[in-house]
Amino acid sequence: MEDLVVGNERRLRAAGKRITPQRRLVLDVLSRAERHLDAHDIYEQGRKRDPHLSLSTVYRTLGALKETGLVRELHLDGEQHHYELDRQDEHSHLVCLSCGRVIEVDSDVLAQVVAAASESHDFEVVTAHVELVGYCASCRQGQAE
Repeated sequence: MEDLVVGNERRLRAAGKRITPQRRLVLDVLSRAERHLDAHDIYEQGRKRDPHLSLSTVYRTLGALKETGLVRELHLDGEQHHYELDRQDEHSHLVCLSCGRVIEVDSDVLAQVVAAASESHDFEVVTAHVELVGYCASCRQGQAE
């Protein structure tokens, strides 16, 4: 966890951004998250440690962190935006239409597709995000019963 924090701070500095307490707090909340969080989730968790944190500060901070590539904004369930740290690994998301569960899948296959597309179109891919939408095993089992 400490390596992740140090690495994120290094990436912020390299992008010419200051390391503010709010940025450090949002990064820490995201690094400890066990699921994808929306801005309100980040705000609620951050307020437990800094009661002066405002929701507008969370949104501004997320904007700055997205701009530097430290945070990815995900559109997993339509209108609601969720956020995750960009750990610089390629992975996909499986999104259940019924319960909204999001499963992260390491994707060697995605890396192969990106490499093939890059080569065949002489295109440098900087990042890729794949979202597969369907029904998880629990929801399929519930529908069958």
